[in-house]
Amino acid sequence: MGTVVLSGLALALALALPSVALENGVARTPPMGWMSWERFRCNVDCKADLRNCISEQLFFEMADRLAEDGWRELGYKYVNIDDCWSAKQRDAAGQLVPDPKRFPSGIKALADYVHARGLKLGIYGDLGIFTCGGYPGTMLEHVKQDAQTFAAWGVDMLKLDGCYSSAEEQAKGYPEMSRALNATGRPIVYSCSWPAYQGGLPPKVNYTILAEICNLWRNYDDIQDSWESVLSIVDWFFTNQDVLQPAAGPGHWNDPDMLIIGNFGLSYEQSRSQMALWTVMAAPLLMSTDLRTICPRAKEILQNRLMIQINQDPLGIQGRRIVKEKSQIEVFLRPLSRAASALVFFSRRTDMPFRYTTSLAKLHFPEDAVYEVQDVYVGKIIGALKTADNFSVVINPSGVVMWYLRPMALPVQPWHIGRQQAPGEGFHPAFL
Repeated sequence: MGTVVLSGLALALALALPSVALENGVARTPPMGWMSWERFRCNVDCKADLRNCISEQLFFEMADRLAEDGWRELGYKYVNIDDCWSAKQRDAAGQLVPDPKRFPSGIKALADYVHARGLKLGIYGDLGIFTCGGYPGTMLEHVKQDAQTFAAWGVDMLKLDGCYSSAEEQAKGYPEMSRALNATGRPIVYSCSWPAYQGGLPPKVNYTILAEICNLWRNYDDIQDSWESVLSIVDWFFTNQDVLQPAAGPGHWNDPDMLIIGNFGLSYEQSRSQMALWTVMAAPLLMSTDLRTICPRAKEILQNRLMIQINQDPLGIQGRRIVKEKSQIEVFLRPLSRAASALVFFSRRTDMPFRYTTSLAKLHFPEDAVYEVQDVYVGKIIGALKTADNFSVVINPSGVVMWYLRPMALPVQPWHIGRQQAPGEGFHPAFL
């Protein structure tokens, strides 16, 4: 009899189901908060750079900013520790311990501090010999112990990376950690990097299985502080939207990685574009910037109430790219609850503002419908736009115009009564 070799996520069919279903009741909308990695990386030199090193002080201060500067009320509730927080060795009992010099109070005290401010604490682990930064990883024999440790500390989210592990170890370990977290009885959002290590696409990645194991997952490369990095992520996600879009929904989200708005690599227009495109993707909104020094324009983008309302829409349908023009204009559509929609008009041009003319009919909206349109960034409201009406938007280079459309009058059968009737479903980008 021949030997069948299973690799990557496919192996989980044999190892993990049907008992692994996550069913932890968390992340019903995309998680929002702050994460240390992109901005602060693995800076552990607190002697030379106390203000910016990975230490409890950094997380105390970011928690203060989330609580005091209007972020928490908008939904930014997670304070997430990334790599390089632990000591270089486990203790005598085999338990992970925080670096005693950089986290002298311990993770439990940090969690208590965060919780006292109405926030939640996230932590980082890695399913392998070492973390990506060279700290102790979580081997298979440590999965249950580490889950219990995180729960005892009061952790609310776990990001589990995949450096220094094989496809077979990942196929065993990621579902096992899901079971172990559930067994603690503490609701912990589970963020998996599993698909990113398997190329992000079938057949190695089975998104049906993944949604039963993880609340969110990294599919693709780490974001860097550059527009080129943002564009590479956008290109990959929307080129593969037929695979990725159906996988997302309440409790299980594609994660294109952190928001880099407020750092050094994006212009104002590009910052607005990242926020709009992540929102239309129903992506987690995890900022990685210095909230102590963030500029007002970046803060305004990240605190846009209508944008956050769209991102947090309870239907949880991920948007799609529905038009890709030769003029380098692209249009994205996300169906929302109460028959509303979000449209993003995005320019890849680098020369000058572009006047783009179209109609809702050309964008697959139902005939004979009428909408009230609100510009998400400007706030201006346009009333009574009919499906057949031509309209124009002026889009700046590398920029977006984003609309929120509320139906004023709909045909007898609205287009997205349920998930299966969402606009854009089955549509491939129109090349015009």
